[in-house]
This record gives sequence, structure tokens and C-alpha cells, in this order.
Amino acid sequence: MTTGQLIVIGLRLVVPLVILRRPLLGGVLAMLLDGADVIIVEFFGPGGMGRHYHSLDKVLDLYYLGLEAFVSLRWQERLARRTSVGLYLYRLVGVLLFEVTDIRWLLFAFPNLFENWFLFYLIRCRFFPKLRLDTWRRIAVTLGLLYVPKLGQEYLLHVAETQSWGWFKDSVLG
Repeated sequence: MTTGQLIVIGLRLVVPLVILRRPLLGGVLAMLLDGADVIIVEFFGPGGMGRHYHSLDKVLDLYYLGLEAFVSLRWQERLARRTSVGLYLYRLVGVLLFEVTDIRWLLFAFPNLFENWFLFYLIRCRFFPKLRLDTWRRIAVTLGLLYVPKLGQEYLLHVAETQSWGWFKDSVLG
């Protein structure tokens, strides 16, 4: 293992622990770290994440998403809590199916809408507490709105297999 790989794995194991004390901050940091892990590895030298990157990435994703799901079990609003657990389990099934079959479009069919819901709910509680999520209809509309950008992201990552970090590395880091 390279130094960059060890640093990224260490960060992806330690940083998400912030979720347990400061869920919104920890969730955002974990998401950003997940998006930047390949860039961080390359900063420390060539080699990338290796040929098992996708499997390792999914395990590390489920780790921090699991911490978020655990936190969501303490939410006071029953419908929001149930939605959170359902979305986490849905993604978990998709990742497990992908790992067993190696069929990439399964990750598209089982999108990680859980993360968007988790962050939305926390932002809503903090900045828009009067926005009600007290019916399945309101939750469905919210999920529909969250799904639109997520669908595009999942398509680019898992169907078209674009590498956004390549664009970032070339365009932003030079």
C-alpha cells in the first residue's frame, strides 16, 4: 500500500466519527472526503487507489453512511426516521448486489439518496424548522426533488463511468 492510500483510508475511518457528535458537519466532511479521496492519494504520488478501489470505496461509504443511519435513529420525527432507515437499507441492498454480481448499473438502480436525505433533513432542522415533513406526500415530494440531481450523479459515476476527479485534477489543480 502506498502512503497516499494509507492516509486516505485513515482519514475515511476517522473523519466520519465527527458524525456522531456533529452530524451535519461530519456528514458534509465525510461526503467531501469521499469525493476527494482519489485526488488526495495522487497528491502523495502515483499509484492511485489500486485495482480494488471500487470495493474499498463502497465499504468505506457504507461505514460513514452507517454512522449517519445510526444518528438518524434518534430523530424525533417518525416519518423522517423511517424514510432514513429505508433509504439506507435500499442503498445497502444495491451495494451488496453490485459486489456479488459486479453489475455497475445496479449502483444506478439503487442510488445513494440516503445521504442527500440525511443532509437535507439536518439542514432543514437547523435553518428551516417550520418546513413540515409530517406526511408521506411531503416526504415523497422532497425525495423527488433530491432525486433529480442524484440521478444525474449516479448515472455519470456508475453508467457512463466518468471520472470527475480527472476534470478537477486537470482543471483546478493544473
